[in-house]
Amino acid sequence: MPVVIVYPPDEDGGRRVRVDGEISGRAFRLTDVVEFLRRAGLDGVDDLDVLRAEWIEWRGGGPDVWG
Repeated sequence: MPVVIVYPPDEDGGRRVRVDGEISGRAFRLTDVVEFLRRAGLDGVDDLDVLRAEWIEWRGGGPDVWG
């Protein structure tokens, strides 16, 4: 599994997402994180996978914090 870090929300409610050391973009909802993981080669990952994944480090709040 890749190393995934989701950073705390910024002033606009977006959270930077880093996958294996590379910034993938800013997520504004869980489905954005899913899309970044898909682009990183993790086809088949869905919202529930992201919610349960122990390999995702959520900083500044978990997957329910968006702003």
